[in-house]
Amino acid sequence: MIYKIPYGKETVDVEISQEVEVLSPNRYKVVNEAELIREALDQPLSKERFEEFASFGKSLLVVVNDGTRPTPTARVIRELYPVLSAHPKLSFIVATGVHRAPTLEEYRFIFGEYHEEFKDRIFSHDARSEKDMVYLGISSNGTEMYLNRMVKEADNVLVIGSVEPHYFAGYTGGRKSFLPGLASYKTIEMNHKHALSNRARSIALEGNPVHEDMIDALKGLKEINIFSIQTVLTGDHEIFAVTAGDLHESFYAAVKEANRIFCVPLRERGNIVITAVPYPMDVDLYQSQKAVDNGKFALRNGGVLILVSRCTDGIGGKTFFELLARSDTPQEALYKINKDYKLGWHKAAKMAQIGVWAKVWAVTELSDELLHKINIERYPDIQNAVDSAIDYVREKGGKPRIVILPNGSLTVPVLEGAEISGGWVRVTTDVGIEDMLEVLDVVLEN
Repeated sequence: MIYKIPYGKETVDVEISQEVEVLSPNRYKVVNEAELIREALDQPLSKERFEEFASFGKSLLVVVNDGTRPTPTARVIRELYPVLSAHPKLSFIVATGVHRAPTLEEYRFIFGEYHEEFKDRIFSHDARSEKDMVYLGISSNGTEMYLNRMVKEADNVLVIGSVEPHYFAGYTGGRKSFLPGLASYKTIEMNHKHALSNRARSIALEGNPVHEDMIDALKGLKEINIFSIQTVLTGDHEIFAVTAGDLHESFYAAVKEANRIFCVPLRERGNIVITAVPYPMDVDLYQSQKAVDNGKFALRNGGVLILVSRCTDGIGGKTFFELLARSDTPQEALYKINKDYKLGWHKAAKMAQIGVWAKVWAVTELSDELLHKINIERYPDIQNAVDSAIDYVREKGGKPRIVILPNGSLTVPVLEGAEISGGWVRVTTDVGIEDMLEVLDVVLEN
């Protein structure tokens, strides 16, 4: 049978005759997106209506995501355009976190047809520019909250975000527009160290130390007038749900809708998992790692995980790559990460955890030499990788069972019958995997 696997903006046909289960974001009938946005704006959670919030007598700062997120920023702006286009004190800031500033193509992707009109009012956050930061306080876990001063200096702040699973923060959206989106490098580094915990995982909020530290660190935002618009997209990037109003209330409301889309029932784990990263999330290996992390939930102990991502911008964050490249084994990498954490090493930790109990292969434009340094085996095309994985499983005496995630960054496999409660998925795992994760927790915490 022929299966279509995304690679960049196109798809590649792969022939597989083995047992296959395909997991894609759940499909629901979507209604008119303009109606969804207007309904959310007309019934905001614990806030006045948007038109009342966006007073022309006060400055308005609009916070938007960068090009690594599929957030439908331009489509939301379309519904806000009558207010935004007439606003005399309007500016935009792209919440890049520690990512680079957007390229011209990415600015046009973010703002669509409105880029040309608003381009002189658009700014990009630079986490390394200390002069642009203002101190808001410290979290109970010791995270010092430094935020872009444009937020503090604005009278009103509008946040346009999207909520989907995130491999260590639980979910994107809401509070992430500020931390890490508009925070200083130091602040982000302090918060992201909590990602080393095994409790920091996809669709986990309750007990997730990264999420809980974000919420606590952002207590200084209480003095800032914020109106939040959170979107939930289908796997085809159609708008499925929109929530608006209070930053945290709109986020939690969107999480409930996101679970309906992205938590996908899995009949049985496979010993081969193909996890693909479609455009535009395939920008680099740093971003593509999210698909690797989601793919592990569908993989048996000792199996093969095949990452499919072009990685057109290369590795991405050099810090995590250099740490892995200096380590001969995943276990050695985990020891170094815990001993002297640096921002970006949480990516290395998540990659190393998988490398302890599974093979990680890749179909990508990255070179063999680069991937070899971090214990990832590169294959020239998807068909070759799948055929080789089938041979590998058979040589070990197994019967190949393949799970395909065409949109691995936004698909969280959940074994059928698992319970989702408070953002946490209770899943009975294969013997050995959960035990191994508990061992890794001990390694990271001691």
